[in-house]
Amino acid sequence: MFFSGDPSTRKRVDLGGRSTKERDAPKLLEQTRMERNRRLLQKQQNAAALKIQKFFRGRRSVAIERSKVRREFCETYGNNCQNVDRNCFEPGSSFLRQLLFFFKAQNSGDFVILVETCRLLKIFTHSNGDILSLFSGLDYSAEHNLVDFRVKKLAFTCIDAIHHNRDRLRDQLLVTTEEASTSTAILMEAMSLVLDPKLPWVCKTVSYLQKRHIFQLVRDIVITAKESPRGQTMIGSILSLERVLILVVTHVGREPCCCPVVDPRWSFSSMILTIPLIWQLFPNLKVVFANPNLSQHYIHQMAFCIQKDTHVLPTDTSAEFPGYACLLGNTLETANVVLSQPDCSLDMAVDIASVATFLLERLPPVKSSERESKQSSSEEDDMLIDDIPEFVLNKTLEQQITTNAIDSRFLLQLTNVLFHQVSLGTQPYDEEKEARAIGTASSFLYAAFNTLPLERIMTVLAYRTELVIVLWNYMKRCHENQKWSSMPNLLAYLPGDAPGWLLPLVVFCPVYKHMLMIVDNEEFYEREKPLSLQDIRLLIIILKQALWQLLWVNPLTQPSTGKSVSNNLSKKNPVGLIQNRAGVVVAELLSQLQDWNNRQQFTSSSDFQADTVNEYFISQAIAEGTRANYILMHAPFLIPFTSRVKIFTTQLATARESHDHGSQAIFARNRFRIRRDHILEDAYNQMSALSEDDLRGSIRVTFVNELGVEEAGIDGGGIFKDFMEKITRAAFDVQYGLFKETVDHMLYPNPGSGMVHDQHLQFFHFLGTLLAKAMFEGILVDIPFATFFLSKLKHKYNYLNDLPSLDPELYKHLIFLKRYKGNIAELELYFVILNNEYGERTEEELLPGGKDMRVTNENVITFIHLVSNHRLNFQIRQQSSHFLRGFQQLIPKECIDMFNEHELQVLISGSADSLDIDDLRQNTNYTGGYNAGHYVIDMFWEVLKSFSTENQKKFLKFVTGCSRGPLLGFKYLEPAFCIQRAAGSASNEAVDRLPTSATCMNLLKLPPYQSKEQLETKLMYAISAEAGFDLS
Repeated sequence: MFFSGDPSTRKRVDLGGRSTKERDAPKLLEQTRMERNRRLLQKQQNAAALKIQKFFRGRRSVAIERSKVRREFCETYGNNCQNVDRNCFEPGSSFLRQLLFFFKAQNSGDFVILVETCRLLKIFTHSNGDILSLFSGLDYSAEHNLVDFRVKKLAFTCIDAIHHNRDRLRDQLLVTTEEASTSTAILMEAMSLVLDPKLPWVCKTVSYLQKRHIFQLVRDIVITAKESPRGQTMIGSILSLERVLILVVTHVGREPCCCPVVDPRWSFSSMILTIPLIWQLFPNLKVVFANPNLSQHYIHQMAFCIQKDTHVLPTDTSAEFPGYACLLGNTLETANVVLSQPDCSLDMAVDIASVATFLLERLPPVKSSERESKQSSSEEDDMLIDDIPEFVLNKTLEQQITTNAIDSRFLLQLTNVLFHQVSLGTQPYDEEKEARAIGTASSFLYAAFNTLPLERIMTVLAYRTELVIVLWNYMKRCHENQKWSSMPNLLAYLPGDAPGWLLPLVVFCPVYKHMLMIVDNEEFYEREKPLSLQDIRLLIIILKQALWQLLWVNPLTQPSTGKSVSNNLSKKNPVGLIQNRAGVVVAELLSQLQDWNNRQQFTSSSDFQADTVNEYFISQAIAEGTRANYILMHAPFLIPFTSRVKIFTTQLATARESHDHGSQAIFARNRFRIRRDHILEDAYNQMSALSEDDLRGSIRVTFVNELGVEEAGIDGGGIFKDFMEKITRAAFDVQYGLFKETVDHMLYPNPGSGMVHDQHLQFFHFLGTLLAKAMFEGILVDIPFATFFLSKLKHKYNYLNDLPSLDPELYKHLIFLKRYKGNIAELELYFVILNNEYGERTEEELLPGGKDMRVTNENVITFIHLVSNHRLNFQIRQQSSHFLRGFQQLIPKECIDMFNEHELQVLISGSADSLDIDDLRQNTNYTGGYNAGHYVIDMFWEVLKSFSTENQKKFLKFVTGCSRGPLLGFKYLEPAFCIQRAAGSASNEAVDRLPTSATCMNLLKLPPYQSKEQLETKLMYAISAEAGFDLS
């Protein structure tokens, strides 16, 4: 624009019609809001300043008044109360009024005056014996309000003075009543005098002290005192502080007590019972607290807080002394006395168990013995656990908890009180009361199982309580009535959809399983203890249904593996953790009952199988990661044996095919040249040189006879099968020294094998590989292994009931000890065992220091366990370990876990029953002119049927290379058995020939014999010749 000559500024006009002020309205509103907030803040600051000034002026005025009253007090009564007489304590005197007004615990002069006042109180009381008239004069009723106020203020002033000066008086806090000259003893003695239960003001005084948090003050005093050298040695003497505590604690509930309810945060339970190892310091208080009426009040208070999930515990004294652990230890230490009282009620036992359960769930698992840890790692369930910071309890505190929680008297008394009416049946049946008792006991024991040493607690529950019988009767009744009591209604942490049988089962199963470890055969089968065989049959049905429900029908959680139970997780998903635990313990108990049934059948094997296993389930079980596969691994007995064998053979066939496909080899690259008279040495040297991958491949064998000439025949698989049968027969021969026979002619590793062979462990590794190779190739070998050795292939421990097959004489002696009614100590037995191998006698301790540890009635069960463990597990541990390593080179543990020991023997050797000739005939092919209706074929089957079982096995070995048939029948023989005509015509030359075979093709070459007698003679000669492959 050009200059127009007009210097004035023209006003800008907004053609939109809006003013400038309107455009700045948001800014104006913000500015106004900030001004308002500033004025409000200024107002608050002024009000706070006025309040502070008012408070300061008030405090200053009080301090000035206190100083004035203190000067008047000293002028009247003296700096050390030298002018005080007994009349000064009466209502009309200003002595106590002035003292209680100006007293400051931080002032050393005031502290001296208070101590002197209490000393005079003690003197005047003892001289007259009437403390009531000392404070009230002639008429207490007329001045009771004033007297009560002064007494309760004086009592609190004494404990408050000690509390404020506790650091300075550290060495005087734990004084005994005999040490009357110390200041703390004088103050606490004065408190004891005014807290006499007979005095009329005691209720108001105790109530006032509790309102002023006396238990917190005492807690601080005790914790400070325990840090001093004196506090660590003052144990056993009655202390002045302990006496005061007893007077305050015992007042609760006493008639006519009118004390108001105290906030649980400042109660005796929260403040005093959370002090570490409090009963060591106050043993007399422990006796008083164990009184049923008193302990019931405090334990019920704790149980009420637990139900409301109220956090009332104080700050931990240290990381190794958490408050809940201290409370648990102190509560359990007195619970034994409480439960032993004849009048202990069900409500009391429920409260104790509820509190203990709540606190146990917050404890870290207590480490057990090395033996139990190893056992639990292989047998116990594993549960899900998050990464939670680990902390370690103080050893003394841990010992206090474990010693009392698994004390036989405590567990016996707890279960007796809970199950008294249930077990005796002396009163009408009360379903709700029974369910409450069962649920409470099960919750406590479940928490204890997850935290405390399992072996010790199981032994007590199994042999000292009626837990198994009571739980079984409860479960039996619920099953028969088809109605399970609802535990979730009784136990707040279980949701409403949790099944009622879950908790009882999760406790019953491990206890009964532990009991079966030491029950002998006569007790189980003949005396039918602890449960009758009829009850066990019903139990199997209940367990099977529950397990199928848990794992397949209605699973609440995914199956998981992990060891410890996290208490944080139990809060997040309690049902999930309990269900995982239940699935494991139920499966373990069913597996153990199946072992008992295998020893001596008392029920059908099909009773252990789920009724609804179908082809869909089997197809799912083969796939890893599915729930069906999880069931196959952890509860295989639910699936029929034949189905598991099909899965097993399918897995091995898949492994063989994948190896052959991966190697892309047309011919076997592993060829063995075996001398028949040195078969074991040649096989060991050549097989040991193979890698694990080579072992999975095909092996072709050429035999060399005694003359050093290779035998005729090309190995198409038949010679290898013959080699496997011969090598296993030679290697497992007891004459070789690696294995021994039981009285039942079952094989197990020779404990003294190292005395026979220097490289015995390498040989066991080789034998494990050899057996695995036979199973890998589907070859059955006739080797009867002892059951307790086969359990080692499954990483299992053996127990007393496996001992008869190894050493029946030792078993007989141990059973004698178990049932001995006299004093076992008189038998002069010690925790040692005598080994005798090849005439060399050695003595071995069963426990450290066992040679000096005598066997008594109390430890005889442990002795029996240890002896059984030594013979069945310890002596053959090295041999079994190396055998297992070799075996697992080809057969993984997951495949073996599908079978129990008896099924594993069938898997190795086939069925011991006689051969099914009809099954073989139905699955036979014919060639060369023969057919199913040919007269020679008819004669052949008649002859074969007439053979003895031994000769039938010889025939089967002659034509297949193995004396036992396929596990699932001859339908699965690969290739199928075939009979071929050996000559074109029935000439004399043809019928004089012997039958021959090609084991690699399962082929029998049978000449057309004219008569049954001739066929039988020729066939018998052929199968008995054992001429190797030269015959063909």
